[in-house]
Amino acid sequence: MSTANSVSLDRYEVWFLTGSQHLYGEDVLKQVAAQSREIADALNADAPVKLVWKPVLTDADAIRRTALEANAADHVIGVTAWMHTFSPAKMWIQGLDALRKPLLHLHTQANVELPWEDIDFDFMNLNQAAHGDREFGYIQARLGVPRKTVVGHVSNPEVRRQVGIWQRAAAGWAAVRGLKLTRFGDNMRNVAVTEGDKTEAELRLGVSVNTWSVNELADAVHAAAEADVDALVAEYLDLYDVAPELRPGAPRHDSLRYGARIELGLRSFLEANGSAAFTTSFEDLGALRQLPGLAVQRLMADGYGFGAEGDWKTAILVRAAKVMGAGLPGGASLMEDYTYHLVPGAEKILGAHMLEVCPSLTISKPRLEIHPLGIGGREDPVRLVFDTDPGAGVVVALSDMRDRFRLVANAVDVVELDAPLPNLPVARALWSPKPDFATSAAAWLTAGAAHHTVLSTAVGVEAFEDFAEMAQTELLTIGEGTTIGQFKKEIRWNAAYYRLAGGL
Repeated sequence: MSTANSVSLDRYEVWFLTGSQHLYGEDVLKQVAAQSREIADALNADAPVKLVWKPVLTDADAIRRTALEANAADHVIGVTAWMHTFSPAKMWIQGLDALRKPLLHLHTQANVELPWEDIDFDFMNLNQAAHGDREFGYIQARLGVPRKTVVGHVSNPEVRRQVGIWQRAAAGWAAVRGLKLTRFGDNMRNVAVTEGDKTEAELRLGVSVNTWSVNELADAVHAAAEADVDALVAEYLDLYDVAPELRPGAPRHDSLRYGARIELGLRSFLEANGSAAFTTSFEDLGALRQLPGLAVQRLMADGYGFGAEGDWKTAILVRAAKVMGAGLPGGASLMEDYTYHLVPGAEKILGAHMLEVCPSLTISKPRLEIHPLGIGGREDPVRLVFDTDPGAGVVVALSDMRDRFRLVANAVDVVELDAPLPNLPVARALWSPKPDFATSAAAWLTAGAAHHTVLSTAVGVEAFEDFAEMAQTELLTIGEGTTIGQFKKEIRWNAAYYRLAGGL
């Protein structure tokens, strides 16, 4: 089914800004412009987001106006800046102070090798990014400007890789800024970590979190046209391995049709509200006959953020991860650490949820099944069942720590199941956390990280590091080299920093 919310980076762009000054004369500035275009073109060859070259900036007013124009353009998700020659940094103060879009400082130069026999001082004047970027780095540090710094020639694949990850993070941040999130009901009763300050979330993250009655959703579900249900059921039969009891004419086919109604109602409701993320709660189902399972899985596959049990913070993360991973192999989904395999030396975590794990985590054909849920007090819900494909991944949680939001990211390796799970009728993932199970779990608990997470197999920890820098949000990472002693110190240092940075 087509959706107005399909994830794409095509509508975004990043501006490429080059700094210089009039000291060198017009001939040099023409060379600066030509070479900076070449750098931008080289980056554009495989960049996930279109890079738009802007005329060379040589005075404070032009820099300030460019920053304001970037701020005002919703499709501009960030700026990349390079000081080709020497651009006196006081010219950049007002522009950097005004800039509200993410910034990448590209420390590069036009040439790869030094032309040893031909170097004269004209060459030195033209090719002094080593000089100019240090001046630019100083003023960024002096002003406390959040940014990512990438160093090296653009012919280096590693440089382009880092730029591409930053662009994806900027797209994720742009998707969060202004995100409308619809909650159907409240969060699960008496649960702590799914609570949070929604007003602070709008201030810090730009997300508008609001609640609608689940019966308003039920009205949309029950208003779905029979012809639309027919078409959607036909799509299910084509895309999935549908259990025999759900097929047309079989005893449970009506349950599949009702699952299709839920999807149609959810889509229409979210599109009417302009929402790209949502939550549900099994404790508040109103007139719905099933807890949404299949519908939620398919909406996530189309790019919607989702959080179970009213967990709007995880819904934000899922949406960000979907946008950051657009066009890449792998996927992103709501996930929950459920249970452990504790064989010494082979410890693993089995993740799942009641129903709602996104099929973007596999390239295999999911099986569409129906089983009792034993929670929620409604009819048996339909859902897609599959194993997550093995590969590198990251598990990320977002928690409200009273004076700040905290992101915690753990690098993991998703692995094959040790044996089939014939009696577990939900989608699932099995992973080995880094650096090892005991350190990972202890660090996660020490950080107070949530049990609801986003599992991404499309983008890794580095994308979330860039995202956290843009959001000016605390990020604790767990991976190779993590030790509990150092991790505890980082938490203490962060507590002091954010308390001081937030003011009295």
